[in-house]
Amino acid sequence: MLQSYSQFRAFAAIVKAALRSIAKSPSSVVFTIAFPLVFILVFGFLGEGSKYNIKVGIAPASDTLNPFYMGLKHLDMVRIAASRNEQDLRKQLEKGDISVLLHMGKAPQEARYKIAMEVNAADQDKARQLRSALERIAMAADPQTVARLSSLLQVEETVVRSRKFRTIDFILPGQLGFSLLAASVFGTAFVFFNLRQALVLKRFFATPIRREFIILGEGVARMIFQLAGALFIILVGHFAFGYTLVQGVLTVINMLAVCAIGLLVFMSFGFIISGLARSEATIPPLSNIITLPQFLLAGTFFSIEAFPAWMQPVSRALPLTYLNDALRQVAFEGASLWAVKADIGILLLWGVIGYFVAARVFKWE
Repeated sequence: MLQSYSQFRAFAAIVKAALRSIAKSPSSVVFTIAFPLVFILVFGFLGEGSKYNIKVGIAPASDTLNPFYMGLKHLDMVRIAASRNEQDLRKQLEKGDISVLLHMGKAPQEARYKIAMEVNAADQDKARQLRSALERIAMAADPQTVARLSSLLQVEETVVRSRKFRTIDFILPGQLGFSLLAASVFGTAFVFFNLRQALVLKRFFATPIRREFIILGEGVARMIFQLAGALFIILVGHFAFGYTLVQGVLTVINMLAVCAIGLLVFMSFGFIISGLARSEATIPPLSNIITLPQFLLAGTFFSIEAFPAWMQPVSRALPLTYLNDALRQVAFEGASLWAVKADIGILLLWGVIGYFVAARVFKWE
């Protein structure tokens, strides 16, 4: 008796063959492992940068007309974080985005000025530098101040317990996110374009396998390979450079779940390009139109808050921005998948748009 055709066995065969093909592809290995690993190693060995770069938050109720505030504004070593919300500033302090939160005002009693400093526990050295800077500002205004400094300035310091936000904690999620984007777009576009041009897809139609299993098999193979690469990058960052994983294994699992969602969304862009491309030579330019702006504008190397105000809405419209943000929250803040539901929701919205367009332009022959 003839055995019935097994869709699952055919699907498994496609996954196995696709995995072998991806593993042998130099571009897949470069985008998945080598490319992000080089940047992580470079930034990891660079360390935390200059200890004299102090990011300071000023509480909204502070007196910003006093000479100390004006003096800090003109110091190269100090960067003042702009925010009118004290709760937001305190969250930034706890996360390590700012080193010190200052409450500046006039002293009610003996001293003329009072400054209360809330200090990130990991940045107490920067707080000492800032305190010295405040004293220098006072002495620059009046050379005789050194003899009566305590009667002019009263400084109170409170240490806020928190984790240290290292350079690697920002760089690794950005590089991981971009590697997923680039590998998904370039890999999916090239694979399905070549399968169509080589008439492999046409030959598949001569078999009883359903079309959706062909796409699903290639997609599952790419997801397995990419997630394995993501796990490798995360572990290298953690054990070699102290990348923060707040809840250990649970954090890694949540990060891989976010990566899987990102991969699912980004592969839709690859399907679109494979359908639009008229030749293999047109795939790289089309792919770069999608990937390059996100590489530069989606918070890969530095926060999008560093961009001019008019450019930030563009950054916030890009899907990679939300993948990077979700990965950083999960890793450093220990956020659950539900806590980053807004980022995941916007990613999935991009996925719906991407697959809607892909369904219109994708070609089987």
